[in-house]
Amino acid sequence: MTRGENVLSVAVRDVGYHESSGTRTKYGEWYGLQGKPWCMEAVQYWYHEAGLDLPYKTASCGELLRWYLTNQPDCVRTEPVRGCIIIFDLPKTKYDTDHTGLFVRKTDTKITSIDGNTSNGNDANGGWVQQRTRDIKKLENLWYIVPRGLEDEIMKRYDSIAEISDGAPWATETVAKLIDKKYLGGRGKMRDAQGRPADLDLSEDMLRLLVINDRAGIYN
Repeated sequence: MTRGENVLSVAVRDVGYHESSGTRTKYGEWYGLQGKPWCMEAVQYWYHEAGLDLPYKTASCGELLRWYLTNQPDCVRTEPVRGCIIIFDLPKTKYDTDHTGLFVRKTDTKITSIDGNTSNGNDANGGWVQQRTRDIKKLENLWYIVPRGLEDEIMKRYDSIAEISDGAPWATETVAKLIDKKYLGGRGKMRDAQGRPADLDLSEDMLRLLVINDRAGIYN
């Protein structure tokens, strides 16, 4: 499971959670601030529970975005990865950083996230944890914050048996088998010292799928 998926798995368990009277939540208890809008407290809490505390602790969407733009601008992206932080600019509001949640998926027209303090009747102060799907065209702006370590893991690619042995040893036997069977040949331009492909360009997710298929006997 990637780090982003791990954060999402924590948040999914909270879907259906509702604040108590006085806008009191377990997120506010953890953060040390009750009675205020708590969408960012929930995001901070989910990252904490996943063992990935954010580098700046705040209950404000705007403050978190400004901190990243000032201190780690490379983490503010135009494209999301699963589990990253979305900052929403909702229509017809006086703020441009109204709400936050965790990115799940998107299409050309829709975006799905897991949010705290939302509802179908009030996007940014609805009192529930929900998985929401919104029309992208109805949103003013979207910012994606990809905390360091989240994208690195997802983007890691393996080109050779040596790299797989170092970074994902559990997949070495399967990949070696597929190379021997000529199911994997890389791009066909680079070879290692043993004459095997050295330009495989396999992600960790690809390796997991190959190993699952191998264990199921698909390549026998």
